[in-house]
Amino acid sequence: MGSDHVHTPADSPAPAPPRVRKILAATVIPLFAVTVVATAILWPRDTPPAAQSDDEVARHHGTVTQVVEQACPPASEVPSSLPAGPCGTVTVKVDDGPDKGKEVTAPIPAGPGAPKVGVGDDVVLVVLSDPDDPTISTYNIADHQRGQPLVWLVVLFAAAIVGFGRWRGLAALGGLAASFAILLIFVLPAIRAGEPPLLVAVVGAALIMFVVLYLTHGVNAQTSVAVLGTLASLVLTGVLGAVATAVTHLTGYGDENATTLAFVQSGVDLHGLLLAGIIIGSLGVLDDVTVTQAATVTELARANPSLGRLELYRAATRVGRAHIASTVNTIVLAYAGASLPVLLLIVAAGRAVTDTLTSEFLAQEIVRSVVATMGLIAAVPITTALAAVVTATGKRRSRHSSRPRGDSDAALAALSQHRDEWA
Repeated sequence: MGSDHVHTPADSPAPAPPRVRKILAATVIPLFAVTVVATAILWPRDTPPAAQSDDEVARHHGTVTQVVEQACPPASEVPSSLPAGPCGTVTVKVDDGPDKGKEVTAPIPAGPGAPKVGVGDDVVLVVLSDPDDPTISTYNIADHQRGQPLVWLVVLFAAAIVGFGRWRGLAALGGLAASFAILLIFVLPAIRAGEPPLLVAVVGAALIMFVVLYLTHGVNAQTSVAVLGTLASLVLTGVLGAVATAVTHLTGYGDENATTLAFVQSGVDLHGLLLAGIIIGSLGVLDDVTVTQAATVTELARANPSLGRLELYRAATRVGRAHIASTVNTIVLAYAGASLPVLLLIVAAGRAVTDTLTSEFLAQEIVRSVVATMGLIAAVPITTALAAVVTATGKRRSRHSSRPRGDSDAALAALSQHRDEWA
């Protein structure tokens, strides 16, 4: 009868049978509980205060009102330590601080990476004291203010996601906000507090996964399969990362930022931090792969209900192979693009190719790419197998449950007909 059927939207997976939902819940809920308990145990309680520098300069906001360029003095009269040109002065109206509302004069920024300023630009000013006479201070332009342009970019980004994805896009934005909140409130403070970075990263990534996947894709069997596949792949990625960094003797001091962190925040395990970065960096791509595989199996079963577990697994795995082939290139190019200045610096040094590839920095990036890719490859068969079992079980139980109901309906109809005849 029509009232016995549950209609689901075209873009939503069909509900799984109660027995399948109970099995998934009995698996996922304890894992979520373990994640919550681990988060509570690792929660930062004694975070060290932020490092305060004695020579930290004051920073204020201002708006450029005038730029006056002048001819630079002869090179022979300028010390070699000072940057060459442009020369002149910039008048800036100070927006905050003790000189708020006043117009101050600063030299035109010069040197590599110096900001290029014009009238109307919002800039960041620093106050520098004269070493010979601390009572004398001067203003210098340190950078542009980027708050307003960034806000508009974020608004455009959010509008594009919501405009295309609608409610699903709004949920994705909520998941993104939750990810940043977990990173800023739990993961980073816990590492600063001295907790093991790898353990914190695994727990934090699992917490992000639970929140983001269920918030974005809904609480259903398909999402639960993606959660289990992602969690298994995360653990495998952590194990592979630990083995790979140990075999290649990576210390975590692969770049200038890590070395600076070692001085600013003493006691941080940089080797563990390297592994934590691999875990967090792999999570986003793992989510993509596992959700895609779970959805692929669901759609294949919906398009051809006669497919069994093995057929569903084989067909969805072919899709997964194509996905992985393109994702591998994406991962490598993403790491290379982020490290392009350092790569150019290494190449410009004229070192041998073997020395370049085996240096701490590049070896670190190679390990990141290899470990992340192996985790992705493992995610495809794990998630696809789970999804095929769940989907095929649901179809089989649906067919079995539909037969008695049809027989009982026919029997009731026959009894009703005979009753009318007897009446």
